[in-house]
Amino acid sequence: MTPPPARRRRPGAPERSYPRRGSVRRAQMITTYGVGSLVAVDNESFMVTGIDSWNISEAPTIFEHRLARVLGVKSFRLPPASDDTSKDGVHVRRFPLWHSCPKCTVLQHVRQFNSPPGKNECGDCEEDLVPSRFVMACAKGHIDDFPYWKWAHRKNRQEGEAGFCGGEMRLRTSGKTASLRSILISCTCGVPEVSMEGAFSGTALSDLKVFCSGRRPWLKDAPADHCSERPRTLQRGSSVAWQPIVRTALSIPPWSDGHFTRLQGHMDQLRELYATGNDGGIEIYLKALALTEKYDFSAAKVIALLEAENQAGAEEAATADSAFVALRKQEYERLIEGQAESDSDHEDQFVCEPPRSSPTVLTPYGVTGPMLVKRLREVRALKAFSRVDTPETRTDVHEAALSLKDMDWLPAMEVQGEGVFLRLDEQRVDTWARSVAVAARAEAVRNNHTRMMRERSQDPDSVPESPATPRMILLHTLAHALINEWSLGGGYPAASLRERLYAGETMAGMLICTATSDSAGSLGGLVAQGEPSRLRESLDSALDRARWCSSDPLCVESEGSGVGGINLAACHACVLLPETSCEHNNGLLDRALLIGTPENPSIGFFSDVLSL
Repeated sequence: MTPPPARRRRPGAPERSYPRRGSVRRAQMITTYGVGSLVAVDNESFMVTGIDSWNISEAPTIFEHRLARVLGVKSFRLPPASDDTSKDGVHVRRFPLWHSCPKCTVLQHVRQFNSPPGKNECGDCEEDLVPSRFVMACAKGHIDDFPYWKWAHRKNRQEGEAGFCGGEMRLRTSGKTASLRSILISCTCGVPEVSMEGAFSGTALSDLKVFCSGRRPWLKDAPADHCSERPRTLQRGSSVAWQPIVRTALSIPPWSDGHFTRLQGHMDQLRELYATGNDGGIEIYLKALALTEKYDFSAAKVIALLEAENQAGAEEAATADSAFVALRKQEYERLIEGQAESDSDHEDQFVCEPPRSSPTVLTPYGVTGPMLVKRLREVRALKAFSRVDTPETRTDVHEAALSLKDMDWLPAMEVQGEGVFLRLDEQRVDTWARSVAVAARAEAVRNNHTRMMRERSQDPDSVPESPATPRMILLHTLAHALINEWSLGGGYPAASLRERLYAGETMAGMLICTATSDSAGSLGGLVAQGEPSRLRESLDSALDRARWCSSDPLCVESEGSGVGGINLAACHACVLLPETSCEHNNGLLDRALLIGTPENPSIGFFSDVLSL
C-alpha cells in the first residue's frame, strides 16, 4: 500500500524504520484491509481504493481454474507491493473527511483547517487532526461522513433543513464517562450543546430526515447511487463497517498438476482447439510450446484435463447445489481418492495418500480413511464486501463491487502447506444423530443461531437457514479439539492451523491444514500427526481434555454461550480457537456431542470409547 506523505515529527521522537508507516501485509489486503475498508495510520484514516486504480504490472498472477470459473474471472492477482520510492501498488484516499482539532476543538471538513502542504494538522494550533470516530453507512455498502451539523441542530429547526447556520462546529469530551454521553457537539450559533447519545439507534438518522447519500468513496469518479436503504451510524473501526466476502478453493487434480500450472497462459487457445475437436491442433500447439518452455507436454494429459473441465462444468450446471457447495464436493471426492506421491512430480500442487500403517486402530472411534495431504495449495479470493449486514445474517446480503469497471481478475492470496483429512463413518453418525437427546441439543443450537440472525438482520424474514445439524456440530467441535491438541502436543501455534469442514448429506469429513506458509507452514510435522498410531493418541488426549473444562459446571450446563449464544458447551477454556482458524467464527460448537454430559453420557459420539 502506498504510504501517505511523511508528517512532521515531534522533537525527540525516535526514528522508526520497521514496520514502514502505513504498510500492511499482502494477506491482510484480502481479509482485513481490502477494497473499501478503513485503515488507521497513526492519527490518520484512509480508505483502500478499488482494484481498477491498482497498478498490477508487477503483481504475480494466481491461477485457480475452479474458483475462477465460479467467480466469473480469468485469474487472480496477488495485491501489488510498493516501497518508499514507488508510486505503484495499492492506493488509498483520506476518509472520513470530517476532522477535529484536539486543542481548539473545532470540528469541520479537513480542507477548512488550512493545513500546510503534505501535513494533516490544524493550521492555527499546529496540532495533529483527529479523523471523525463516526461514519454513516447502509446495507448496500454506501458510506459517508456522519451528519454532525444536522445532529447538533436537530432540536432547532428554524435554521432550515437545506442551509447552514454560519456557525462553527466544535467537538469535546466531558471526561466524566467513556460513553457516548460524554462526547459533546456544539455550534457557535448558540444552539444547546448535545451529546452523541442515541446516535446508534436504528432510526436515529431517519428521524432527522437524513437519507443515504449513495456515495462510494472507494471508487474514483463513481456517481452517487440512488439508494432507499436506511443509513445507520457506525464507529469507524467497527467490524460491520467492512466485512470481506472471501471465497476459497483447494487446487485438486487434474488442475493441480505440472502440466496445468505451465499452461496457465495458453488455456484459452487450447480450449478453442478442443471445442472444435481439433486434437491434432492441440498436439502441434504443445510441440511448438515445448520449444520455448523446455518441457515435454503430453497431449493426452492436456486433452484429459480439458475433458475434466467440461465434465465439471456440466455437473455443476446439473446439480441443485450452489456452485460453492459443488466445489466442496469435488474436493471431498478427491481427498478420498487421493494422489500418491509416486504418481506426482515436483511441480504438482496436490499430494494425498493413505498412511503406511493400518487404520484399523481408529475403527472404535468411528474414523475411517485418514489421508495424509503432504502437499496442498489453497487460494483465497476477495470477491466483494458488505457493510452493516453480513452473509451470516442475510441470504441476500448486498455485495459491494471492488471496482467501477468490469475486471477479469480479483485480488487473492495462496497458501501452500500440508494437512490431515479425516472422515467419520456416515452410518454410525446417522445412527447416533437419530437419538432424541442428540437431536434436541442440535435443535437448541439451531434455534439460538436463527434467533441471533434475526436480531442482527434488518429483514428478519430473510435470514438463511442455520447449518447447525448434529453431523455438522460434531465435525466442527472435533476439528477444534484436534487443532487444540496438535497445538499443544505437536508444537503448532493454534493460529497456524485451519479447519475445512465437509458436512452435508453425502459428506462427513474434515481437513485440518496449515493456514500460513511461514515457518509454521509446511515442515511435515502436521502430516506426521495423521499416522494412525499418533492419531489415536491425539484423539484419546483431545477427548480426555474435552471431558473436563476449568469453567465446568457452568460450561457444560450452558444453554447458550459465545457471541449470540450460538454455542452450548464450548468456551475459551476448552474448544474455542483463534477466529482465523475457524470457518464459523467460533460458533456452532458443543463438546457435549463429543463426550456427553454428566447426566447423559450416551449423547457423546465417542462415549463408547471413553467408557473403555
